[in-house]
Amino acid sequence: MASLKQRIWGWMWFDWAQQPYATLGLTFIFSPYFAAVAAGYFMAQGLESQAAGAQAQSLWSLGQTLSGLVIAISAPFIGAWADASGRKLPWIAVFSVIAVICSAALWNLTPDGTTLIAMLVVFWIGFIASESALNINNAMLPALSNERTIGRLSGSGAAFGYWGGVLSLFIMLLFLAENDKGVTLIGTAPLFGLDPDAREGTRSVGPFIAIWYALFIIPFFMWSREDGTAREKRPSIDLVWRNLRQTGREVMRRRSLGSFLLGSMLYRDALNAVYSFGGIYAALVLGWQTIQIGVFGVIAAIAAAILTWVGGIMDQRRGPKPVIVFSCWVLVAVSVVIVGMSRQSLLGIPLAEGSLIPDIVFYICGAILGGAGGAIYSASRTMMVLHSHPDHPAEAFGLFALTGKATAFLAPALIGLFTWALGSVQLGFIPVIALFLTGLFLLRFVKANGDRDEWSANLPQSR
Repeated sequence: MASLKQRIWGWMWFDWAQQPYATLGLTFIFSPYFAAVAAGYFMAQGLESQAAGAQAQSLWSLGQTLSGLVIAISAPFIGAWADASGRKLPWIAVFSVIAVICSAALWNLTPDGTTLIAMLVVFWIGFIASESALNINNAMLPALSNERTIGRLSGSGAAFGYWGGVLSLFIMLLFLAENDKGVTLIGTAPLFGLDPDAREGTRSVGPFIAIWYALFIIPFFMWSREDGTAREKRPSIDLVWRNLRQTGREVMRRRSLGSFLLGSMLYRDALNAVYSFGGIYAALVLGWQTIQIGVFGVIAAIAAAILTWVGGIMDQRRGPKPVIVFSCWVLVAVSVVIVGMSRQSLLGIPLAEGSLIPDIVFYICGAILGGAGGAIYSASRTMMVLHSHPDHPAEAFGLFALTGKATAFLAPALIGLFTWALGSVQLGFIPVIALFLTGLFLLRFVKANGDRDEWSANLPQSR
């Protein structure tokens, strides 16, 4: 029988295993490579460079939009079913297998762009599976901690995952991903005889993610245990639907929960958009190659690992709400800089030709973005636990995923729309600032302790 310490470590190993899909796939290796391939493909079809870049970004935003809608529709139902059956591990196993298969298939995105659409679909199917597994894993957090320790545990788990992202990114940059000269960060050809001309080093990111996920998910399944509190081995659809309707009615009457779900829906949507488009922005606006973007990613991931851990400590001492509010304001400032920066100017100030200021500033933005984003993710997870019914954590996190993805189409769609309308990649980020500010406004109505006081007073029999 696994001890509590082993169960906690097993839970944390999930973050380590799953993180490279986001770090390497969504942000720093695959997405900029996809953008470069897509832009080259559209230029071959006759578009000018800037228009081809805008088209590439719009295509990526379409995939993110549709995947967000799928997660939003499915997450509450999956969470309610997991709560009713008491079985979370089988769901995580199935979603993990799908994520591994899809990530391995990303090898097939060749530089000529002939598989462009197919690989776009495969990536986002894997992303849906990976995020769905993460939602169920988050719902296991309340059984591993109490109100006093939950903030620190959430922050430590997220920080541990970011360190996994750092290590995986280091390995890719040092030994596999090649630059335009066909060599890795240490100046050697990609390992295993991979052909730099066919971008096989960079394309290996897909199989690398798959192997990493499959290997490091093993401790999770070795040490994780169901909480043993459920209820129906084979819940009916009617029962699951009734539970969801009851939860929906509770949200309508609980102002703090409703405000948190709406506010987090907007600021998480904005944050995910910045993560997803950060590498693409660097490739299309600053002209960075994969190696430069990867170094940027290392800096951002290290900052995320350190500051997420610090945020977890502050969460434990002061509660999650101040951490979320402060992080949102930091992200607003970073977004303003991103919108106002190009090779030619910074916030309206002209720059000399060949100036390194945009590169330096963007590296700094990456570090701040990684740190603030990690802290806000961890603290939001804690805040959701404080608002969740003790008997229905997976359903609560399914609802959290719903609101996190219900408007997941909004930021990518607005970025795509603004990019297309204004013909500028950086001005396409303007809607992100509005989403952060609106989320901050709604946080004013969120109680610092969530609904824990209510559960403690009225539902002692729930445990």
